[in-house]
Amino acid sequence: MSISNITVFMPSVFMLIGIPGLESVQCWIGIPFCAMYLTAVIGNALLLIIIKSEPSLHEPMYIFLGMLGVTDIALSTSIVPKMLGIFWFHIPEIYFDSCLLQMWLIHTFEAFESGFLLAMSLDRYVAICYPLRHASVFTPQLVTQIAAMVTLRATIFVTPSLVLIKYQLHFFHTKVISHCYCEHMAIVKLAAEDVRVNKIYGLFVAFTVAGFDLICISLSYVQIFTTVFRLPQKEARLKAFNTCIAHICVFLQFYLLAFFSFFAHRFGSHIPPYIHILFSSIYLLVPPFLNPLVYGAKTKQIRIHVVKMFPS
Repeated sequence: MSISNITVFMPSVFMLIGIPGLESVQCWIGIPFCAMYLTAVIGNALLLIIIKSEPSLHEPMYIFLGMLGVTDIALSTSIVPKMLGIFWFHIPEIYFDSCLLQMWLIHTFEAFESGFLLAMSLDRYVAICYPLRHASVFTPQLVTQIAAMVTLRATIFVTPSLVLIKYQLHFFHTKVISHCYCEHMAIVKLAAEDVRVNKIYGLFVAFTVAGFDLICISLSYVQIFTTVFRLPQKEARLKAFNTCIAHICVFLQFYLLAFFSFFAHRFGSHIPPYIHILFSSIYLLVPPFLNPLVYGAKTKQIRIHVVKMFPS
């Protein structure tokens, strides 16, 4: 493949322009993004404090929820500070290696989030379909093993995409990234070389991780609903549904936004760039923002301990 003369060889710095077409109002867009970030950090930190300090919450569901909270804080922190630096302080520069690190962190934490949502759905499946066996199945050892498997899976699957960019792509059309954070496809599209391997691997990871988790979560809830509808008493059915409603809300908003962003980036050439970038940013910020609010409002045990912390 011939390389055009108008290319940059291994740029040391990329330029993140933010949201193309909305540069004049980015300072205002940064306000709700900052509010969501602060809410996400404070809400998830409060959730972690409650789970850690209350022995009655040291159950698999709440332990997985705590892991999800840590992931949400890390995911939003890997994005928002730099984003606000672009919006408010006009600092678009980011070193090449820092950009790759941010890309790796974002996609790794996304895989963490998907994995912990799957773990929580499996916990609900066993608790509702096989309640007498739940304590013997979801032992502390199994919870630790699941957490290790989620971490290892994300690291193994995401790292090759970073390596492919770092050591295979050397020539770039431009140093300007039309985005407000370093995302895999946003970087790959800048390359002046053959990027078919990068695109194929990105699709492979998306469908292997998120696709697999989505199928398993859906199947687990089909089994849960089948079991719940067979319960003879209405009160028992409502109680079983109530234990799942928060997870269903979180699961739906995460995957709906994720797949819209994923397909828009690859196949939505007719979608204006600012709409796509706004949605992809919201997709990464809304789950950390909503998760503690949803679980705090819909989970009775957490709600009770929040009231204890703020009796007034």
